[in-house]
Amino acid sequence: MSNVTVIDHPLIQHKLGIARKKGTSTSHFRALLKEISLLLGYEVTRELELEDCTIETPLAEMTAKKLAGKKLVLVSILRAGNGLLEGMLDLIPSARVGHIGLYRDPDTLEAVEYYMKVPGSLDERVVIVVDPMLATAHSSIAAVQRLKDAGAMNMRFVCLLAAPEGVENFSKVHPDVPIITAAIDTHLNDHAYIVPGLGDAGDRIYGTK
Repeated sequence: MSNVTVIDHPLIQHKLGIARKKGTSTSHFRALLKEISLLLGYEVTRELELEDCTIETPLAEMTAKKLAGKKLVLVSILRAGNGLLEGMLDLIPSARVGHIGLYRDPDTLEAVEYYMKVPGSLDERVVIVVDPMLATAHSSIAAVQRLKDAGAMNMRFVCLLAAPEGVENFSKVHPDVPIITAAIDTHLNDHAYIVPGLGDAGDRIYGTK
């Protein structure tokens, strides 16, 4: 798991514990994901490249720093990825946004694509892919492959929770894409849900079943 980073910041772990509780309301769960994603955003953007620029403060001219290159891209794997997207956009409001719609076939557990819309020039941008759960990783693997096919070369994958099986599957196919997560849980159950997990992230974000 050399390409996996678990962010153990106390605030992230505290908020994650509340989000896991089955009694946490939909509105509170949604707010927690937004807060956690903002904190994860600090970590996933830690190594963004900077360049010098000249500015004037109220007192003097100086050399300051700004992000180098084109605006980065946040790609949400629908629908649950939108639960992490909002907090990321609060941190990086100038980011471009893409969406990939995938659902898991209940019989094969394979990912089926139904929608994709992403910004151009992906080969010149840092691309951050977000989805709360890395379970079997079928959806995440498919999404990252579609982005590679569209030209993306510098990607990171951010999730709230991961299962060891998902990390292994994802890393085999995309060893060049780092995984940033708040926790790696114990296993997947017979229905491919992460245990102990937090249930279906999409249902808990939107109050559906």
